Amino acid sequence: TRALVKLGISVGARLEGAVHSHVRKARTIGASAEELRHVALLSLPTIGLPSMMAALSWIDDVLDEPKE
Repeated sequence: TRALVKLGISVGARLEGAVHSHVRKARTIGASAEELRHVALLSLPTIGLPSMMAALSWIDDVLDEPKE
């Protein structure tokens, strides 16, 4: 829960680097891709479509990285 809240704060603040970092941290502790994308989708009514789409693309940047 804490990891998803921190991701949500980063999304709302439009901080691309922080979004990337919090997605990586959340994945490390077991958050699913669906949960991470849901954070961006929940931001839609508050930050608007363009900002939500940007956040979704930042989340996908990390989800699309090759696993090590």
